[in-house]
Amino acid sequence: MAAHTAISEHRTWFTIFGILLIVLGVIAIAFPFMATIATKIFLGWLFLIGGIVQIVHAFSVKGWSEFFLDLLMGLLFLVGGGWLAFFPLTGIVTLTIFLAAMFVIQGVIEIAMAFRMRPLDGWVWMLLAGLVALAVGILILFDLPSSATWAIGLLVGINLVMTGWAYLLLPMMVGRAMEA
Repeated sequence: MAAHTAISEHRTWFTIFGILLIVLGVIAIAFPFMATIATKIFLGWLFLIGGIVQIVHAFSVKGWSEFFLDLLMGLLFLVGGGWLAFFPLTGIVTLTIFLAAMFVIQGVIEIAMAFRMRPLDGWVWMLLAGLVALAVGILILFDLPSSATWAIGLLVGINLVMTGWAYLLLPMMVGRAMEA
C-alpha cells in the first residue's frame, strides 16, 4: 500500500516524466539519423567530462599509490570521449553494440521491477516496457552493421516512447485501484 501512496502522491511527476519521454521518443523516431548522432555526441561529452574529472582527481590525491592507473583511466575517458564527441560519423557501429547491450540490461531490470511491483495495478506496463527494451537490444544486434546509422536513433525513440507510456499509465492505474 505504501507504493500506491507514493505513486499517488507524486502522480504529477510521473505524468510529466512520462509525457517528456514520449515527446523525446517521437522526435528521435522522426529524425533517427540525427538522434543517432546526438546520442553519440552526448555520450562523448559525458566521457570527456568524466575523463577531465578523473585526471584532476589523479593529480589531487597526493601520495596515492594508484596515481598512474587513475591518470591512465582519465586519459582513456578523455580520448574516448573526444573521439565520440568530435568525430560524430565514426564509431557508430561500436556505439550501436554498446547501446544494444544497454537495452538488453535495461529490459532485464525493467522486467525484474515489474515482477517486484506485481501486486500493484499497472505493473504490466513496466513489464511491457522491459520486454520492448529487451527486444530492441536483440534487434539491434541482429541487424549490424547496416542498421547502425539509423537504428540507434529509431530504437532509442521507441524505447523512450514505451518507457514514457509506462510512467504515464502507472499512476492512472494506481489511482483507479485506490478508488475501487
